[in-house]
Amino acid sequence: MSDLLGRRTVLRSFAVGAAVAAAGCSPMRSGSADTFVLRFSHVTTAKTPKGKAAEYFKRLLEERTGGRIRVELYPNSELYGDKDEMQAIQSNSIQMLAPASAKFTTVAPSIQVLDLPFVFDSPAEVPQVVTKSSTVGKAIYANTDVEKRGMKVLGLWDSGMKQIHSNNRTVAASDMKGKKYRIQPSDILRTQFEKWGGVPTPLAFAEVYSGLQQGLIDGGENTYSNIESQKMHTVQKFIAELNHGYIGYVHVINKKFFDSLPADLQGVVVKTADDAAAFNRKESIAGNEASKQTIEAAGGTKIVVPTSSELKALKNLVMPSVYETYRSVIGSDIVDELLRRERGRAL
Repeated sequence: MSDLLGRRTVLRSFAVGAAVAAAGCSPMRSGSADTFVLRFSHVTTAKTPKGKAAEYFKRLLEERTGGRIRVELYPNSELYGDKDEMQAIQSNSIQMLAPASAKFTTVAPSIQVLDLPFVFDSPAEVPQVVTKSSTVGKAIYANTDVEKRGMKVLGLWDSGMKQIHSNNRTVAASDMKGKKYRIQPSDILRTQFEKWGGVPTPLAFAEVYSGLQQGLIDGGENTYSNIESQKMHTVQKFIAELNHGYIGYVHVINKKFFDSLPADLQGVVVKTADDAAAFNRKESIAGNEASKQTIEAAGGTKIVVPTSSELKALKNLVMPSVYETYRSVIGSDIVDELLRRERGRAL
């Protein structure tokens, strides 16, 4: 693993250097005034739903623009990782990202609505709740904080529903007490794990495997596809299928770059982003199921499904208390809408 991290560090250093050098010449255009280079960086492997959607976006956009926009993909933290990708897009060192909503904690706090526990029962509910005209959707698509930071939201991609991976059977808060769980850097996720008795530990995605292997953390939460693609299950004995949270990727483009495009190309980018989001949603559902089957077939990790009473007990510890804690951050209208929806589901 140390050799792999070493190679990744060398590759990232080389790529970053090349990107910075290119940015110094012209970050937005290639050889001709009518041809543009769009650098798209992300932290997952090419085989994940995000990775496949990025490949799909690249292929479709280059075809539809006749090569007037060329997309350079940098998956698996090759160019920028969790710690620096948000700064990179704001500075236009890269032009596109699809970071998890948790990454927007300090940039656009209301987007943390997607981090709230038990917002969705399944990914199928996401497009019903998060539309461009819904209260929740407007917090994402029409977010003025995002625009002030030099980004434009193009869409929402799914990673899927989160599960707890650990070395002990985890179906109750007592199972989590005092154990360190890797979380994304989100205040809501921190509060969630604290209410469950765990010790939330922010850690870069690329560092989770080694953190588990070395015992720096006891477990974490993620989708099946991310757990399997990063081989986290090979160093964890259990996965608790809680479906307690959702990982959504906010597909953004640097606004300066977008505004520099001719109007016809802007339209193609927006349409292609919509199509990539639809493609991603299908890939997310299929990819997570395939990854679950792969984990089960490997035989080293037991998947535990909690009873309805066990799940309800966990839910009662974070709902509605976490929602109320972050009411002023997310917005009262959004929190009220989600709690009304939850009451309707409970009837």
